[in-house]
Amino acid sequence: MKKSSIHVNLGNELKARHIALLVQEASKYESSIYIQIGARKVNAKSIMGMMTLGLDIGEELEVTADGDDEEAAVDGIERFMNGRLA
Repeated sequence: MKKSSIHVNLGNELKARHIALLVQEASKYESSIYIQIGARKVNAKSIMGMMTLGLDIGEELEVTADGDDEEAAVDGIERFMNGRLA
């Protein structure tokens, strides 16, 4: 299992499009991927779960991946959150 703390840095405004793209990024990997903010933890591959998380720009979250490609999954989510894939 791989964990990483990441700050949301996707520009000035977080929109539903960003969430959809994040779910697409997470879905590229075989690993189970979860994003947690405080006590709320959701499956990063679930569009409905991610929409309910309520991500805000500058917020810190924790990404956890478990599986054969967990390193690549966490790195991919981190790159996305830092605006390097969108």
